[in-house]
Formats: sequence, C-alpha cells, structure tokens
Amino acid sequence: MRTGSLRSPWARAAVAGAAAAGLAAAGLAGVAHAADDQAPLPVTITGPDKVDLALDGAEGEPGQPQIELGLTGPGEYDPDSGTDPEPIPNSGYKVTIDATALKGFAEVGLPESCDVDGLVAVCAENSLYPGDIYNPFWDIRLDLLDTAEAGDYGKIKVTGKGEGLEFNKHTVDVLVGGPELLKKKLPDEPAGFRPGDTYDATLGFRNVGSMSADGVVLRFTGSRGLSFPDSYDNCSYAEESKDDLIRYRHVALCTFEGEFLPGAAYELSEPVRVKTADFALGDIFGYSFDAVGAKEADALRAGADYRQGSGATLTLKPAKDGQSGDYTKYAEIDLPLQNTYDLDLTGARVTGEQGETVTVDVGLSNHGPAWLGGLRSGGEPISFSVRIPEGASVVDSPCSPMNDESPSEYLCFANTPFLEDEARTFPFELRIDKVVAGAKGRIALPEYDNPWEGDPSNDTGWIVLNGTGDEETPGDSGGGTGGSDSTGGTSTTGGSQTTGGTGTTGGSDTAGGTTGAATTAGTGTAGTTGGSGGTTGGASPQGGEDGLLASTGSTALLASAGAALALAAGGALVVVARRRRAGGTA
Repeated sequence: MRTGSLRSPWARAAVAGAAAAGLAAAGLAGVAHAADDQAPLPVTITGPDKVDLALDGAEGEPGQPQIELGLTGPGEYDPDSGTDPEPIPNSGYKVTIDATALKGFAEVGLPESCDVDGLVAVCAENSLYPGDIYNPFWDIRLDLLDTAEAGDYGKIKVTGKGEGLEFNKHTVDVLVGGPELLKKKLPDEPAGFRPGDTYDATLGFRNVGSMSADGVVLRFTGSRGLSFPDSYDNCSYAEESKDDLIRYRHVALCTFEGEFLPGAAYELSEPVRVKTADFALGDIFGYSFDAVGAKEADALRAGADYRQGSGATLTLKPAKDGQSGDYTKYAEIDLPLQNTYDLDLTGARVTGEQGETVTVDVGLSNHGPAWLGGLRSGGEPISFSVRIPEGASVVDSPCSPMNDESPSEYLCFANTPFLEDEARTFPFELRIDKVVAGAKGRIALPEYDNPWEGDPSNDTGWIVLNGTGDEETPGDSGGGTGGSDSTGGTSTTGGSQTTGGTGTTGGSDTAGGTTGAATTAGTGTAGTTGGSGGTTGGASPQGGEDGLLASTGSTALLASAGAALALAAGGALVVVARRRRAGGTA
C-alpha cells in the first residue's frame, strides 16, 4: 500500500492526466519492447503540478507527505486481469528529485530509500512495468521554516535517466501562503428524501490562505445513479471511467474569473440540482473549488470528452460569514439512503443415478429497485453459502470450500456493482456417489439485519437431488434455475450432464448513457474488485477472511461487530483486498 496520497482533486487529476498521456505516448499493449530502430521507451514521471503551503502550517496530518511522485511505464496493464504484468527489460535507471529552489523557506523530507544529499535525492531503480500500479513511487514531505513568508516560491524538478529509456521532465510549483480554499459542508439528505427526488446542493468556499485567488474552478461529480438536469454556459460536462462503474462519474467543470480575497467566503448564485435515479442507493456526490484560473482549467479536462454547457451563467457571490466549522477540505454526500434491493437465491431440483455427474445452476438475482454499487468499498463482493446435498460430491464449481473441516460447505462470491435488473448463475457439477432420496442442500445469503434488503424471504434457495416432492424448502422463491425435477438422460460416470435450466444473463449495464452487457460467467477470478460489475465472482482465496462482513452498496452498509459474529456459522460477505506489489518507499 502507498503510504501517502494526493489529497486535492486537482492533484489527483494531474496524476491521472499525466498517466494517460504516458500511455497514449507509448501506444503499446502488454509488455513494451523497443522498436527495431531501438527508439527509447517513454516513461512518464507523474505527480502534482503544484502545492500550496499555508503559513499556519495546516498541511494535513503531521509527517504525512503532500507530494507523491510515481512512474507510468510504456504499455497497458489491467489491474482487474488477475495476473501480474511482465516486467520491462532494462539495465537500471535513476530518478533525481531536486528541491534546492525551496532552500530558505521549506524543510524538505526526501525519500529515505534514495541517496539524499542536502535537498537533492537520487533514486536508483531497475523495476519497471507497464502502467503505474507496480512501479516505484516516492513521497515528499514539506514543512515551512520560521523564515517563510507569504509569496515565497520555488520549483521541485524531477528528471530521469536510463539506457534505452526516455523520461519526461516533471516540476512541482511550491507556493507559500497562497490561496487555500475550504469547501462549504453539504447539507444532509432532507427528511423524506426518496429515489427519484432532486437534491439541492448549496456549494461555496472560504479562502483561508494568505493570498487572493485569481480565478477559481468548480468541479462537481456524481456516480451512476446521479445526474445534473441543469446546464450552465460557463460549465462543461463529461463522463469519466465509462468502462468501470465503481469509478464512473458524471463530471462538471465550471470556471469563475475574478479576485477571491483571503479570509472571504463565497457561494454559488443558486444551488446545483442533483437528480437521483429510481435505482440509486448510496451514490456519491462530491465537489471541490480550486484556485485555478480559467486558462489553466483546460489541463483539468484532459482525458475526457467535455461538452460545453448552454443556458444561464452560474456565478459566485460573497457569502455571509459562517463558522469555521462550516467548511472542510472534502465535501461529499451519499444519495439516497432510503432505497432497497431484492437479492434472490435460487437452486434446482435434479435427478440422477449413482455415478452420474449432473450440473446444478445456482442463481443469484437482483430484482431491484436499487443497485448494489459497492462504491465506497471499491467493489466488495456479495457472498453466499452453498451446502452440497448428502450423497453428492463436487466435481467442479466456481466457488471454494469453506474450509477443510467442512468439505460440503462452499462459499461463492458475486462482484459488485450488482445492477438493479441483473441475474448470474454459478454452475456446480455434482457427482452422485450414492442415491439419497430427497437429499437437500441449502443456499443462503448471510443472515443479518440488512435495512436495504427489500425481501429477505427469498434470500434462501435449495438444491434437491432425487426429490420425492415432499421436501420442505423454506425460503425458496420457487424460481430455481433448474425448474422441476428433470433428468438429462444417460451420462457416463465422471462425465458432465446438465439437468437444470440455464440461468439468465444480467441486464444492461447502463451508466449515464453508456451500456455494457453483464455476463454470467461459469468461473471467475477470486476477489476481483472494481470492474464493470458484470462477471460472476469465482473462487475466493482461503484464509482468515471467511468471517468478515463486507458492505454491499453504500457507505452505510458497513456491518457491526455483532453482525459479523452472527455470520460466523455460515456464509459471509468478504472483503477481498486488491494486491499491490511494494514499490519504492519513502
């Protein structure tokens, strides 16, 4: 895990833009190799373009870095592929961080993993991969000296050098006592607010810095279930991360010219209206103001196709003095919180003779009206347990045994997002070792008090082998993927015989105008988070995670310790952490 983070939205946007530029320049897929003419491979140094240091020393948590530098190697790497990228052959390289221009007003904490001489660090590396996830990174901490004054300014210069590699030159502008904009806190969701309603977001900021802002940019965003019905002529609009519903956002960038004085507060001439969809649940709205002039705003639009708005002009006006507690560095709200989804587990009734292998399609559906976004958790999977009926053993399945002590108990995972009209199947190939009349196996979601589950009565399904018709299957919705008892005909021992019906594929993956078909995969990669939310989760890594309860759909779905204990007996929603190879350290 990286020890630092880029705190401001414009800084994160700068990194993302630089990374995208590096990949576009490379024009390669997979492992990058030098061309026949031995042209150098492009490597992009990424990081924020500027850092403002407040005179009061309010630079975030003590000791935490304000600057994170990284590398984007040539080629592309999909973090959701489940495989590690191939390293790019190289004979080693060096990245030099020169902060001598900050001498006299800032104490610079350069990366300890590098060779540091005064305010210059030389970082020797030989690890290089496509993309940015597996590459080294370096954190820098800045603290003001007592001699610092408002207006002090300097550049950190970052360069790289290596045989067969071509690095860009990256600079970070450091300004003391510049404008620092805190955001007005967003009001809570109104009482009685429901899906389909419109939220009025009153947006504003206070300049708590020591210098005026020469123009500001407003950026506000909404996830899949949110939209902005109004259009302003000083704003431009786009969609970001269309192929990833976890990170997908409707985005607006609005520019405001003028001088915004230190110590003064400003607010929009009217609230920004945020429309919630009928399927919305725990969708995220957020905004920020940044001291960026209108001419510099183009850099924030990099990497997305923005369209110019039309209609009235959105303006800023001086605001009444408010309490300092009314403003914050980050302003977000989850909308709405009053919605439900309906998860439905179905099994099948199958018949077969001793020695036959039959296929049972276990089904998981969402009847809505809400989706399970998993936005705050980064796409934690939904889990459910499957008990194998007596007399049968598993030949193949997309799930994994709970543990060695319970070989007949399996744990399955369905990645989120899980759309409001989606259905997935989990095919189990079962060998009938012994015919047991009316053998049953229970399929169940975790049992805990979930306020967003609209119909808990269908959270249980059953696999019935060689049923007599008299079996009790409490909680089964009756919509099993296998339908009524069926026999698939003759099957050789150990072969595969499908006797159940076929599960349906998920509904359309609509995200603010973009669609992607949700798939019903027979097998999947364990614990893959993020992605477009259409694939069936596969086997989960075994270990000590089976008793953890994950969130399913919004921040508010974090489970209590009591609920987690209640789940220990059977099935759980499991947090599957994305792996990350350690890069450079700071």
